[in-house]
Amino acid sequence: MTDQRTPARESRKREEYTTRPPLPPFTRETAIQKVRAAEDAWNSRDPEKVALAYTTDSRWRNRAEFPTGRSEIVRFLKRKWAKELDYRLIKELWAFHENRIAVRFAYEWHDDCGNWFRSYGNENWEFDGNGLMRLRFASINDLPIMESERKYRWPLGPRPDQQAGLSELGL
Repeated sequence: MTDQRTPARESRKREEYTTRPPLPPFTRETAIQKVRAAEDAWNSRDPEKVALAYTTDSRWRNRAEFPTGRSEIVRFLKRKWAKELDYRLIKELWAFHENRIAVRFAYEWHDDCGNWFRSYGNENWEFDGNGLMRLRFASINDLPIMESERKYRWPLGPRPDQQAGLSELGL
């Protein structure tokens, strides 16, 4: 009997069993850790890194787009960050239960003409038993702001621990 495993099949199998702690069911502490890990990953603006937090067949609703699977998520994020320049994000836990987390967020960015925006929204997340997100539903609104109204002025990358969160900023 010959071995039917192929490198591509083995790679898919490894992806299926990847774990991404903390794992559900979430406590308040582990839900906050999950939210901060997601925030840090998105602030990296690295589509491939961000996509690893999602199941291979993850389904999203993001505004009017509906990416499914990691490859579509990567393409979506590349388009997003090509348009939303100098992107900086803060997420905050809103609620959690078992394998679900709800967050509110706000991020600042500018377009290629130098127009600044603060985008506000809510996300509902559902995780599999390995801690990978299988569903993500995002509702987002954009508010034009002046550069002088920006609140997120840390260097690009993860938000520094001493940087205030949404509630502390009055957002």
